[in-house]
Amino acid sequence: MKKILISNDDGINASGIIRLAKAAQKYGEVWVVAPDFQRSGASHSINLHNSIDVYESDFPVEGVRAFSTTGTPADCVRLGVLSIMPEKPDMVLSGINFGYNAGSDIQYSGTVGAAMEAAFQGIPAIAFSEGTGEGYIITDMYLERILDEAVDYSAKPGEILNINFPTCRPDELKGILRDRFVSSGCIYRDHYTCEEISDGGKRYMVEGVYNEDAEEDSDLKALFDKYISIGIVKNIGYGCLL
Repeated sequence: MKKILISNDDGINASGIIRLAKAAQKYGEVWVVAPDFQRSGASHSINLHNSIDVYESDFPVEGVRAFSTTGTPADCVRLGVLSIMPEKPDMVLSGINFGYNAGSDIQYSGTVGAAMEAAFQGIPAIAFSEGTGEGYIITDMYLERILDEAVDYSAKPGEILNINFPTCRPDELKGILRDRFVSSGCIYRDHYTCEEISDGGKRYMVEGVYNEDAEEDSDLKALFDKYISIGIVKNIGYGCLL
């Protein structure tokens, strides 16, 4: 049986990580190390000059040992792999993220960043994400099937498997598309709104306009066309000298 480490960027109490941990128990011993609250957009950032507090947590899946941290998603994986677990895990699962991690948005994703950190540590990793709204419907129908296929994924150095479940009704789902490349597009085209602050400054807030432009055979195109998307994301580095 495998030793499996699970993390995310939505926080240890998010429904996605609870559902993923429960499903992963079929394949081995499950540990959870996750942020204590929402860390979306953390990418692959880590703490170098600040301490990280860790607390063992009650977790609503029996048999899972869980820890919350004040660190980023990548910190959580580093801590789990290098310090918390008595032995290195055989696999790291990250998610299930609330919202797609596809296209250019991948570079901001804490969910993908956690999986990338696992790849950096030489451990096979899979990132899971689902559409907002009722995206969980398709996820819950197909998660076990996808895990059966992906759990023995043999990663090349510096790469992860990235899986996204679309938001749609079961009768609208068209199937599963594999080997999707990362789109250069994005789900929201961002701009900033601005307002004056009483002290003379200006306050900016990001605002996105929904967009469905995507290349054929890309991850975003698969999701917009109501397919489950499976693809590989490559890390920029692998391993460390020290």
